[in-house]
Amino acid sequence: MGMLASLFFGFVPALFFAYILYWFDRYEKEPKILLGGVFLWGAVVAAGSAFIINTFLDIGVYLFTQSDWVTELAGGSLIAPFVEESLKGLAVFIVFLIFRKEFDSILDGIIYAGVAALGFAAIENTYYIYNYGFKETGWQGLWFLVFVRVILVGWQHPFYTAFTGIGLAASRLSRNLFGKLIFPLLGIGMAMFTHAFHNTMATFLSGLEGLAIGTFVDWTGWFFMFLFIVWATWREQLYLKKSLIEEVKSGVITPALYRTASSAWLQSFARLAAIFTGRFRYTARFYQLCGELAHKKRQYVTLGDEGGNAAAIQSMRAELARLAPYAQV
Repeated sequence: MGMLASLFFGFVPALFFAYILYWFDRYEKEPKILLGGVFLWGAVVAAGSAFIINTFLDIGVYLFTQSDWVTELAGGSLIAPFVEESLKGLAVFIVFLIFRKEFDSILDGIIYAGVAALGFAAIENTYYIYNYGFKETGWQGLWFLVFVRVILVGWQHPFYTAFTGIGLAASRLSRNLFGKLIFPLLGIGMAMFTHAFHNTMATFLSGLEGLAIGTFVDWTGWFFMFLFIVWATWREQLYLKKSLIEEVKSGVITPALYRTASSAWLQSFARLAAIFTGRFRYTARFYQLCGELAHKKRQYVTLGDEGGNAAAIQSMRAELARLAPYAQV
């Protein structure tokens, strides 16, 4: 039962947090298959590889120093941040390289990175809750570790790895070679730094006082990342409004559809209403396409006809015109 409970509290909160990130992507949802893929990468490839590599390097440090404290400090402050952020970030980098058409904005980078990190956290939390909670002090220890790992530090891995996603997204949208090269390095550098800062703080602070200080620092960082995500979502709404005005003027979509497409809440109501009219698939595709068209127009202005942006815009316009009658409320 202890293992089943640990698996439950390792994976269910992580999947719930992943859904929260997915919900924030209001105007151009990322493919569920890609999000599922990066989550599994984090849980299987990143977590499994990190466990092996971290253990091997920790043993090496101990054999060299013969010091438990130095090994703990080096493992938490140097080894784990470098190894884990590299492995989690690799999932985002694969999406960035192979599925560039789905990597359109800063918000996309945060979501892919956050979901990959939550896959990693699901395995790590399961391991901690079972081994350092249930196995050591039974159910009391399990509940305490659930509180710490899910409530107090539940967003730590998505927070770190989000910087990698931001860096790759900034590179994707950069016009010059310097930006394309430097932004990913800055992003993963910040991911490793924040990870190392948290672990170092945990090494030097102990007891309930240390837990309180660490929680305050962590939640302060998460609060500012939350504000950044809200800003990124608002910015995407502005891009969409600006981009779709041209479609209204050309008669591709109506003013009523424009108003609905420009509001995440109105879109949600339109999709809900479409369930009862049998047009949900067409309606959902229409509003998804509105978001994709806005991003593609921005890429065309910023990057030119990279990857056939102009042809893609024309194709999306034609599909919007075809779907518009089905999306009418």
